[in-house]
Amino acid sequence: MEGGPVSEPVVALLAGGVSGEREVSFRSAEAVAIALRRDFQVEFHQVDEEAVPEAVDPGRHVVFSTLHGIFGEDGGMQTLLDRRGVPYAGSDAASSRLCMNKTDTKRRVAEGGVTAPRGLCFDAGEPPEIGRLIDELGPRIVLKPNGEGSSIGLHFAEGRDELAALVRTLDQGAWLAEERIHGRELTIGVLDGRAMGVVEIIPDSGRYDYESKYTRGRTQYRFPAEIPESATAALRRSAETAFALCGCRDFARVDFILPERGAPRFLEINTLPGLTATSLLPKSAACEGFDFNELARRLIMPAFERFNFIEGRTGS
Repeated sequence: MEGGPVSEPVVALLAGGVSGEREVSFRSAEAVAIALRRDFQVEFHQVDEEAVPEAVDPGRHVVFSTLHGIFGEDGGMQTLLDRRGVPYAGSDAASSRLCMNKTDTKRRVAEGGVTAPRGLCFDAGEPPEIGRLIDELGPRIVLKPNGEGSSIGLHFAEGRDELAALVRTLDQGAWLAEERIHGRELTIGVLDGRAMGVVEIIPDSGRYDYESKYTRGRTQYRFPAEIPESATAALRRSAETAFALCGCRDFARVDFILPERGAPRFLEINTLPGLTATSLLPKSAACEGFDFNELARRLIMPAFERFNFIEGRTGS
């Protein structure tokens, strides 16, 4: 088809949400709004329930969502947007749903030879025997919700007694226990299927938990990471493979740990990574020469393309 759009759509910026990452979402939205308003008309829409804001119109809007966690990254909002025919930036509902489940994501990327730490998923109401966890994963274990982000609920345990006490305190729901691998924490952004720069995360506490992630000065970052070229190449390949296998689109951030010996180990994919002042995706993009404004523009452009190619909005 030829021709241009009937009119340039307005960016509906979604923020807030119903998860424990609501405040992070507002911070991301504030930064994104400033960047996008340099080139586009932007409307802010606060989300307080599991619904698309009524004012969002498929005939005039494209959506950029900064919703994190439940209903933001798990395919919930994406499903509703698809039903209403509203184009949006980022991964679709199926990919979002998959990547929100850490265990299922690890299984999927393993199909492409991307290795991950050994892990065991369980329900907090019926936890496995502590002896079994230690036999399968070793005495040093990481516990995290199987479907949350931003390091919410992240715990570390060492030894039988500490692990047993921790398991008794877990909130209801699905949890993932993983062997704790000591190494360098790394992350890499993927934009339109291509891996960007590798970022090294160096928390002062030695644990990249919620406080370290969102408190200024608690974590140092090196971007690009000072690692061997062979490790950088391996990370880029693994990130692009994981992105493709999980059906992601437009952008994502992929987290790894690099042991002292051996290949990088995959941790998770973030389909709607944070975009705050301390966030990692902008650091990865900076390695490619993209400032925050240019990154934001590149993140939203696929939604404009989807808007333009919906039947009836382009010439023929």
